[in-house]
Amino acid sequence: MQHLAIYDMDKTITAAPTWMRFLVHAARARAPWRLALMPLVGAAGLGYLLRLIDRAGLKQISQRLLLGHALTATDLEIVAERFADAEIGKGVLHGARERIEADRAAGYRLVMATASHGYYAAAIARRLGFDDVVATQAQRDGQGRILSLIEGDNCYGPVKLRMIESWMARAGVSRRDVHVRAYSDHVSDVPLLEWADEPFAVNAHGPLQRLAQARGWRQLDWR
Repeated sequence: MQHLAIYDMDKTITAAPTWMRFLVHAARARAPWRLALMPLVGAAGLGYLLRLIDRAGLKQISQRLLLGHALTATDLEIVAERFADAEIGKGVLHGARERIEADRAAGYRLVMATASHGYYAAAIARRLGFDDVVATQAQRDGQGRILSLIEGDNCYGPVKLRMIESWMARAGVSRRDVHVRAYSDHVSDVPLLEWADEPFAVNAHGPLQRLAQARGWRQLDWR
């Protein structure tokens, strides 16, 4: 029997959401003038709240405004690695570090599953010793540059579980032969938590707290 420990990232492992902070970090490093476009990012956020665009659309618009249409893989790697260094230094919750180490010591294969873009989530995951990452991916153009467009689906909600199952199939991991722990702070990950053998509601917001109480799921607070 294999063992998987699947962790959400934002507000589960990290104290705060990472996406907008990554974009601001990257804009400051590459083209500070783009920070003047933040009101347009805010307008896109309002469009999301009004359901005029979805999460994937908001992510693509925000990246286009603050990073531009395309970056070389090398340029993006530089800002992603620096952001990951800063996040590991100040943004990762101590309780999350302890649990990750405990799962590793217990023989669990560590998987980060996040709606964040893989180009920086993977850098954070490496520093925490994760074995695998399932994340939102970016399209590339014919020159190999990373675009502001999402490749496939945004790794969020029910899509996250489908992407985990696809990763398992590619990795040769059969669900019937694996014991799964799953950790998340948000009700959007209910499909994953229901699918897991051991679901954990971590730093849970109100809706997930209430659901965890009703379902008898363990609740953890790493804040």
